[in-house]
Amino acid sequence: MEEMHKKVVKTKDGLYMNRGNGAASYANNSSLQQQVIFMTKPIRERAITDIISKLSPKTITITDLGCSSGPNALLVSSEIIHVIHSISAKLGQKHPEIQVFLNDLPGNDFNNLFKLISQLHQDCPIISTEEKMLGIQQRCYHSGVPGSFYQRLFPTESLHFAHSSFSLHWISQVPEGVLKRNQCNIYIAKTSPTMVVEAYYNQFYKDFSMFLKCRSIELVPGGRMIFTMQGRKSKDAREDGHLMLELLAEAISDMVSKGLVEEEKLHSFNLPVYMPSTSEIDNLVKEDGSFIIDHLDTFEVPWSAHANNNNESPSCNKSQFTESDGVLVIRAMRSVVEPQLINHFHEGLLDEMFNRFHKKIVDCMAKQKTTYSIIVVSMQKKTKRENYGRVLPFDIINSTSVIDC
Repeated sequence: MEEMHKKVVKTKDGLYMNRGNGAASYANNSSLQQQVIFMTKPIRERAITDIISKLSPKTITITDLGCSSGPNALLVSSEIIHVIHSISAKLGQKHPEIQVFLNDLPGNDFNNLFKLISQLHQDCPIISTEEKMLGIQQRCYHSGVPGSFYQRLFPTESLHFAHSSFSLHWISQVPEGVLKRNQCNIYIAKTSPTMVVEAYYNQFYKDFSMFLKCRSIELVPGGRMIFTMQGRKSKDAREDGHLMLELLAEAISDMVSKGLVEEEKLHSFNLPVYMPSTSEIDNLVKEDGSFIIDHLDTFEVPWSAHANNNNESPSCNKSQFTESDGVLVIRAMRSVVEPQLINHFHEGLLDEMFNRFHKKIVDCMAKQKTTYSIIVVSMQKKTKRENYGRVLPFDIINSTSVIDC
């Protein structure tokens, strides 16, 4: 029993989304993430325009950190390739070659990802007749880079643009010491003691600081970085935690009370996630000192966005929710957390667990407004001149946007 509490779950041990293209796969259950990518497209376009116009690289090197698998993994790459082509043409510049590094942990479904790359290459800008005569067949190249983005992944000053979507709220491990003190919860909840909140923040502080340090070394001066992640609006993480994870914990607790799950199994399970506030992000970026933030915002996306496959802005009107929407929400959640649940609970219990979870999701969506808080950040690595004391102003959007709610 004591050994269960001592075990520290690290993301490298089991943090990957459901593989393949089945009904429960991440590839077929990530429409919410896709919509956030579409919604933040203008921010990426401004960043790429800045890189092309100011740096004029002959080869532009970009990375998608925590890319996962499925169509979304290449959505950003495809978008950036076409933006580069369009901007270069407007500026009258020769189209640069593009190197794309797709990064995720080794457990990611890279095989499925690589199968999609050949189709993306067909969509690359057309190669001129002269270039074909010289043997040039393409101008965009993709490579997979397995490894944690909480460590160095690329050579010094080799990247022009770094991107990450829905990944940075995953921390490198469950904070040490929280399992004994956060019983019956699987993340920070209203009943979590202060020590648990502090432990989760300290782990995020350590990981995010290392992330910034590594990217500051790998990006060229003037290079850009954009990331979106789940976050929160309130100062106290207990007041604005993650309602969906609380419902999952309740579903597991119900199974404990019925004798279907050992109580110790619940008490020894927490998820390695942390939903920061914009002020926490701002403070850590300032403390690092290598970047200038030019956009920091929070917006809300309803849970029902999981059921929206038409790239339309989702609605928060409770009367529109149906039980079938709940099925899609639960499939999406299962595609994300199932691998970690399998690593801890008996696989044969998961159908019952998610059936109970589904009922709680539908009931909750029918009674109240249910949304995710999403943080989007755009920043630039300081040039050498700026590092010598010239600080440029940046704008932090303090108001919280609500998307069609």
